[in-house]
Amino acid sequence: MITSGNLRGAVAVIAIAALAACGGDGGTSAPGGTTSEQISIDGSSTVFPLAEAAAEGFTNSQTGAARVTVGESGTGGGFGKFCRDETQISNASRPISAEEIAACASSNVQFIEIPIAFDGLSAVVHPSNPLTNVTMAELRRVWEPAAQGTITRWRQVFPQGPNTPLQLFGAGTASGTFDYFTEAVNGDSGASRTDYTPTEDDNVTVQGVAGNPGAMGYFGYAYYEQNRERVRALSINGVAPTPETIASGAYPLSRPMFIYVNAEALRRPQVRRFVNYFIENAATLAPRVGYVPLPAEAYVTYAQRVADNHTGTAFGGHNEVGLSIAELLARPLADAPAAPAQ
Repeated sequence: MITSGNLRGAVAVIAIAALAACGGDGGTSAPGGTTSEQISIDGSSTVFPLAEAAAEGFTNSQTGAARVTVGESGTGGGFGKFCRDETQISNASRPISAEEIAACASSNVQFIEIPIAFDGLSAVVHPSNPLTNVTMAELRRVWEPAAQGTITRWRQVFPQGPNTPLQLFGAGTASGTFDYFTEAVNGDSGASRTDYTPTEDDNVTVQGVAGNPGAMGYFGYAYYEQNRERVRALSINGVAPTPETIASGAYPLSRPMFIYVNAEALRRPQVRRFVNYFIENAATLAPRVGYVPLPAEAYVTYAQRVADNHTGTAFGGHNEVGLSIAELLARPLADAPAAPAQ
């Protein structure tokens, strides 16, 4: 059994072996201890805090580390750039879709799928709202397409809610959070009322809910953790989002988060160094920013996946709702390992 105490050692052995195969360090040293090389990451705003923490830690801890930039154009927007070979890593709050797999294939972009942590998608309200719990059925009544223009006040759905107009804030359509929420709540990815304030920046939703007593919004658990004094998370079906309920799958909106790595880009030693650093440190960084780490054994497995350039997806181009950590770890990838990078 691998424990958190020896996780770093196990991952480091894999990383060293992979780097030995790749050769030198790459890049030219620049002022501040970084190199002239740049690693570009884009995608999910939900994964953004974790990727940003990894980028900062990598830059600060590595002599001659590459400059890592992290954008947040949403899961769909990030995959668009990734499949055009514009970025080396794509953050995603859902698995890659069939259309995105086809887009990557058309550009000869092979990818390595790495689950990096778990999230509990949180439905939040203003702290003054007396509501504490909702059911999935009630969420659907608020957010389904048929609610548009008809469900406009809290008490139409929640008798115990405030007697005020309902104002909604949520993810934009390029967001993996939008895809996951609509599928989990409304039963169909992309099915949603449109008379709400959409955004790819979860901080906009935080500000909207915090500034409006009649507001409801949804975003990743980390954004709730960082804003507990400004918004309040609702229990769903009687289960509050906590690290324990998210890890066990008891919380209804638990979900995995991913990074996707361009397999060809791993030939660049600095990219491989960063990816291994991210995997090695994810268990420490995830709870710092508000997410739930995977078991130590998972990160060792995913480090080996990187070392082997094992490409493919375990999801077949489809999102899945209600997946627990144990179920995630049991899933094999869809294709065989590619030859390791030289």
